[in-house]
Amino acid sequence: MNFREFGLILFTEKYEECISFYKDLLQLPVRNVKSTLVSFDLPHGYLMVEQGGVGSDVEKARNQNPTVVRFDVEDLDEEVQRLEERGGSFKERRLEFEWGTIAVLSDPDGNRIEIGELNDSSASVRS
Repeated sequence: MNFREFGLILFTEKYEECISFYKDLLQLPVRNVKSTLVSFDLPHGYLMVEQGGVGSDVEKARNQNPTVVRFDVEDLDEEVQRLEERGGSFKERRLEFEWGTIAVLSDPDGNRIEIGELNDSSASVRS
């Protein structure tokens, strides 16, 4: 297939709070706004946040949502600090793995969000 770009659609219950999370906390650029959805620009794609999902006050279990939204960054510690300064609350500030390191938080609907920093050897595998 000849793809133009990749899109992820996230259906939400706490729609306005989720829009604020992605726009104000994560500072994703808004691509467009419609009556029941907002699209955010991502490198090589977009994240669309729509009404009509099921939220949770705590992080959703994998049987409720087997998906993780991960944003890879150059400097994890720096980005975690920036997000905390803007009011972000992390479940885990630093989890280290062989392939890299992540920090974990949830959006207002309980969707797991990871901020990741890949090891140099992992980054070359993805290229």
